[in-house]
Amino acid sequence: MSESKKLHVVSLGCNKNLVDTEVMMGRLQNYQLTDDSQSADVIIVNTCGFIDAAKSESVNTMLSLHDTRKDDSLLVMAGCMSERYQDELAKDLTEVDIFTGVGDYARIDEILAEKESRFSDEVYLIDGEERIVTGSSYHAYVKLSEGCNQVCSFCAIPSFKGKLNSRDLDSIAKEVEGLVKQGYYDFSFISQDSSSFLRDQNVSDGLIHLIKRIEMIDGVKSARILYLYPSTTTVKLLKTIGDSKIFHNYFDMPIQHINDDMLRIMKRGFGKDKTLELLNYMRALPNSFIRTSFIVGHPGETPEIFEEMRAFAESFGFDRMNIFDYSNEEGTSAYSMDQIDEETKIERGDILGEVATQCEIKSLSALVGSTVELTINGESDEHEYLLTAKSLNWSLDIDGEIFVNDNQLSGELEFAKIYSAKITEIAGHNLLATVLEDA
Repeated sequence: MSESKKLHVVSLGCNKNLVDTEVMMGRLQNYQLTDDSQSADVIIVNTCGFIDAAKSESVNTMLSLHDTRKDDSLLVMAGCMSERYQDELAKDLTEVDIFTGVGDYARIDEILAEKESRFSDEVYLIDGEERIVTGSSYHAYVKLSEGCNQVCSFCAIPSFKGKLNSRDLDSIAKEVEGLVKQGYYDFSFISQDSSSFLRDQNVSDGLIHLIKRIEMIDGVKSARILYLYPSTTTVKLLKTIGDSKIFHNYFDMPIQHINDDMLRIMKRGFGKDKTLELLNYMRALPNSFIRTSFIVGHPGETPEIFEEMRAFAESFGFDRMNIFDYSNEEGTSAYSMDQIDEETKIERGDILGEVATQCEIKSLSALVGSTVELTINGESDEHEYLLTAKSLNWSLDIDGEIFVNDNQLSGELEFAKIYSAKITEIAGHNLLATVLEDA
């Protein structure tokens, strides 16, 4: 019997990309996965093409892997950037052997066998394919839809991902049931605009139906929804989340700005009043956690408008914030607007980044002395006597980690198990905790 060929996989960009990468891994289980790209027979990079920084990372990753790969290996560029710039890349990035876009993740085995580039007309929507879930033995991302019906001035995603295309509720429930059988109990539901789920099927309360359906599945202990869009989020939806025994009061809503004029220029479809109504409702729910994103330096953002955003970001009490310098993307309505110079964008990004840091520290500090449910992820790289964990209502990887340095239970703590723990102190950007009992 011949030895299995080796496969090295890199997933760049968002967690939606990660799900697609896991589908490709599921299709290539006859390969032996390796962390060593230099020994791999096949190297696949699932790229991001959202903004300039992501595009640069994608190209640099391809070139770096090409420089060190063995002579007879295949280098494959998949995903969003490959889809968005397929003609230019095929011409200029000759180091790559195979290009494929966002429609053929479940056919990657055929593409490798044929050794030919392929771009389907349709975007791939997961439906029953086996995935190799990575990064956790208890948590999995579940994709709700592809594409987006929004027309934000700064976003090129609809130009290469298309309009909203929601999965059937039965398909999602079946996937979650299958993951539960594999031992997963914590789920993050994701898409480009999750609060529009099923609107393309003329269902206005798609997420409410999702919540009710997932609550019926035995074995699901914890869940959250990522990427709510303000114009398609209702108080009815927020109340449903608040009433749920499974879904946390975790709200990831990228508002991007707070000034009415700026929101209009950005074509966000909502204003400051709607934003405040939703945010204040979220904040009033018990144990709520609010993450958002802001864009600085969008065309039309005056110093006064930026200051309004800075003051709001500082005063509202967000738990986490992502800050993005505006990236001028071809194919967007903001591309031809009068641009703000790079130095100003960087300066504003630094200012708001410092606000984000202080808000995170304040949010973490407020947990000191409280009791939380957390999951043990493994041994910490910081110190041999520390275990790394996350609060059960946080998102994996993006909201930080908690270091467990004491245990009041007899015996060793189990990885992937839920415990009740007391937060004892904050050290830098991390919390320290003592495990009290099984949750």
